[in-house]
Amino acid sequence: MSLRRSFFDGVVTAAGAGGIVRTMSQTLEASCHCGACVISLPRAPETVTDCNCSICRRYGVLWAYYDPAEVNLSSLGPTDTYMWDDRSLAFHRCRTCGCVTHWAPQDPALARMGVNARNLPLELLETLLIRRLDGARTERYLAD
Repeated sequence: MSLRRSFFDGVVTAAGAGGIVRTMSQTLEASCHCGACVISLPRAPETVTDCNCSICRRYGVLWAYYDPAEVNLSSLGPTDTYMWDDRSLAFHRCRTCGCVTHWAPQDPALARMGVNARNLPLELLETLLIRRLDGARTERYLAD
């Protein structure tokens, strides 16, 4: 039996004799350096964002965006948060190793959060399309 793992569809496909295919759900995990903070994701992102705003360029992160309802934070260890300006976003980092893990909106009605894609497995990260966002000036994506 051969196994093919696909980070892109969140499914492991097993093909045996006779061409029978079975699929099993699999979650994707983003982990800080020390492993204390693990975020479970429903699927790999199609793209990640490299933003040059004042905070993102200093953090050196690549953001993968998800609906907060899809993200499992139950294995998230203790984090410290940072908020600035209008305090609409809370940036979280592992309290032990300092890795930025994610940002979350302070308004629970907002259906978008950012997960630091640099905490994803390297094999996946190397395959993702990086979109550049001019968050410092125009708030627009630059040409892909």
